[in-house]
Amino acid sequence: MADDVKSDKASDKASSDLRKLQQAEDGKKAMLDYEAEAAATRAKTEKLRALRLARDAAMPPAPAKKSPAKKAAKGSKAPKAKSRPLSEWLDDQKKDGMRD
Repeated sequence: MADDVKSDKASDKASSDLRKLQQAEDGKKAMLDYEAEAAATRAKTEKLRALRLARDAAMPPAPAKKSPAKKAAKGSKAPKAKSRPLSEWLDDQKKDGMRD
Protein backbone atom coordinates (compact mmCIF):
# COMPACT_ATOMS: atom_id res chain seq x y z
CA MET A 1 0.00 0.00 0.00
CA ALA A 2 2.79 2.43 0.79
CA ASP A 3 4.19 1.82 -2.69
CA ASP A 4 0.80 2.69 -4.22
CA VAL A 5 0.62 5.99 -2.30
CA LYS A 6 4.17 6.90 -3.36
CA SER A 7 3.48 6.10 -7.00
CA ASP A 8 0.19 8.07 -6.90
CA LYS A 9 2.01 11.10 -5.49
CA ALA A 10 4.75 10.74 -8.10
CA SER A 11 2.25 10.50 -10.96
CA ASP A 12 0.29 13.47 -9.60
CA LYS A 13 3.48 15.52 -9.44
CA ALA A 14 4.47 14.42 -12.95
CA SER A 15 1.08 15.32 -14.39
CA SER A 16 1.16 18.64 -12.55
CA ASP A 17 4.61 19.41 -13.93
CA LEU A 18 3.49 18.42 -17.42
CA ARG A 19 0.42 20.66 -17.17
CA LYS A 20 2.59 23.59 -16.02
CA LEU A 21 4.94 23.09 -18.97
CA GLN A 22 2.02 22.93 -21.41
CA GLN A 23 0.55 26.13 -19.94
CA ALA A 24 3.91 27.89 -20.26
CA GLU A 25 4.20 26.81 -23.91
CA ASP A 26 0.62 27.92 -24.62
CA GLY A 27 1.39 31.27 -23.01
CA LYS A 28 4.45 31.75 -25.19
CA LYS A 29 2.46 30.88 -28.33
CA ALA A 30 -0.34 33.26 -27.36
CA MET A 31 2.15 36.06 -26.72
CA LEU A 32 3.80 35.50 -30.11
CA ASP A 33 0.38 35.60 -31.80
CA TYR A 34 -0.50 38.80 -29.93
CA GLU A 35 2.77 40.49 -30.88
CA ALA A 36 2.41 39.45 -34.53
CA GLU A 37 -1.14 40.82 -34.66
CA ALA A 38 -0.04 44.09 -33.03
CA ALA A 39 2.81 44.47 -35.53
CA ALA A 40 0.42 43.84 -38.45
CA THR A 41 -2.01 46.44 -37.07
CA ARG A 42 0.78 49.01 -36.71
CA ALA A 43 1.96 48.36 -40.26
CA LYS A 44 -1.57 48.70 -41.63
CA THR A 45 -2.08 51.93 -39.67
CA GLU A 46 1.17 53.41 -41.01
CA LYS A 47 0.19 52.49 -44.57
CA LEU A 48 -3.26 54.04 -44.23
CA ARG A 49 -1.81 57.18 -42.65
CA ALA A 50 0.64 57.57 -45.54
CA LEU A 51 -2.18 57.12 -48.06
CA ARG A 52 -4.37 59.68 -46.25
CA LEU A 53 -1.54 62.22 -46.08
CA ALA A 54 -0.76 61.74 -49.77
CA ARG A 55 -4.44 62.17 -50.68
CA ASP A 56 -4.74 65.30 -48.53
CA ALA A 57 -1.57 66.78 -50.03
CA ALA A 58 -2.90 66.22 -53.56
CA MET A 59 -6.23 67.92 -52.88
CA PRO A 60 -6.45 71.71 -52.72
CA PRO A 61 -7.49 73.08 -49.34
CA ALA A 62 -11.22 73.52 -48.88
CA PRO A 63 -12.44 77.12 -48.74
CA ALA A 64 -13.12 78.39 -45.25
CA LYS A 65 -16.77 78.56 -44.33
CA LYS A 66 -18.06 81.99 -43.44
CA SER A 67 -20.25 82.35 -40.40
CA PRO A 68 -23.40 84.39 -40.90
CA ALA A 69 -22.85 88.00 -39.91
CA LYS A 70 -25.09 89.40 -37.22
CA LYS A 71 -27.11 92.36 -38.47
CA ALA A 72 -28.24 93.64 -35.09
CA ALA A 73 -26.41 96.60 -33.65
CA LYS A 74 -24.44 96.11 -30.50
CA GLY A 75 -26.77 97.90 -28.08
CA SER A 76 -30.13 96.96 -29.59
CA LYS A 77 -31.03 93.94 -27.50
CA ALA A 78 -34.67 93.34 -26.74
CA PRO A 79 -35.49 94.31 -23.17
CA LYS A 80 -35.99 91.49 -20.71
CA ALA A 81 -39.45 90.92 -19.38
CA LYS A 82 -39.57 92.18 -15.83
CA SER A 83 -40.12 89.38 -13.36
CA ARG A 84 -43.01 89.77 -10.97
CA PRO A 85 -42.83 89.30 -7.24
CA LEU A 86 -43.37 85.90 -5.69
CA SER A 87 -46.44 87.10 -3.84
CA GLU A 88 -48.18 87.89 -7.13
CA TRP A 89 -47.30 84.51 -8.54
CA LEU A 90 -48.63 82.79 -5.42
CA ASP A 91 -51.85 84.80 -5.64
CA ASP A 92 -52.31 83.71 -9.27
CA GLN A 93 -51.72 80.12 -8.26
CA LYS A 94 -54.35 80.40 -5.55
CA LYS A 95 -56.88 81.89 -7.98
CA ASP A 96 -56.29 79.08 -10.45
CA GLY A 97 -56.84 76.49 -7.73
CA MET A 98 -53.30 75.26 -7.84
CA ARG A 99 -52.49 76.05 -4.24
CA ASP A 100 -54.87 75.64 -1.36
